[in-house]
Amino acid sequence: MRIFAIARHAQTLLNVEHKVNGDWTVDVPLTAQGEDEARRLGAQVAHLPLELCIHTRFPRTSRTAGLALDGRDVPLAVEPLLDDLYIGKLDGRSVDDYRAWKEEHVRSDPFPGGEALDDAAARYAAGYRKLLEGSHAAVLVVCHEIPLRYALNAASDSNDLDWPVHAISNATPYFFDEHALERAADRIETLAG
Repeated sequence: MRIFAIARHAQTLLNVEHKVNGDWTVDVPLTAQGEDEARRLGAQVAHLPLELCIHTRFPRTSRTAGLALDGRDVPLAVEPLLDDLYIGKLDGRSVDDYRAWKEEHVRSDPFPGGEALDDAAARYAAGYRKLLEGSHAAVLVVCHEIPLRYALNAASDSNDLDWPVHAISNATPYFFDEHALERAADRIETLAG
């Protein structure tokens, strides 16, 4: 059986400030608490025979992965398909501004200068399919709240990618076997259709 441990990155300065970031070129540092969370993630996956760790282009995911795997010889690889939602002109704004924009639009509407939620969902499904095409038996994936939330809800056959699981804790691993991840990719594609 193949296992995929998928976690959101550890706490960042913008998490504390309740601001959003969807631009991977902006380096948002982990907080001291975030560094502790990343090390705790490492302890949670310490006994998995990890063959690979995937992270996104965002420095917060690579930093989380590095701290989690400190002292382990696990190869790292970047997967842009699992990058955070690109929110364009809303980047750096408050979470409240982001949520207000979402409430006034449908999933197929792109954020101003960014991408649509449905387009991001299709990208996430492609990222999960790419993971499934690999041959590694145990993989750690460090990504972002939205792709993980979508996978959790889709794997449970929810009709809403944002529910029933909505808030995802930082640096907490969620485990999928290959069948659950395949189910998640299928359902995400259907709902983002």
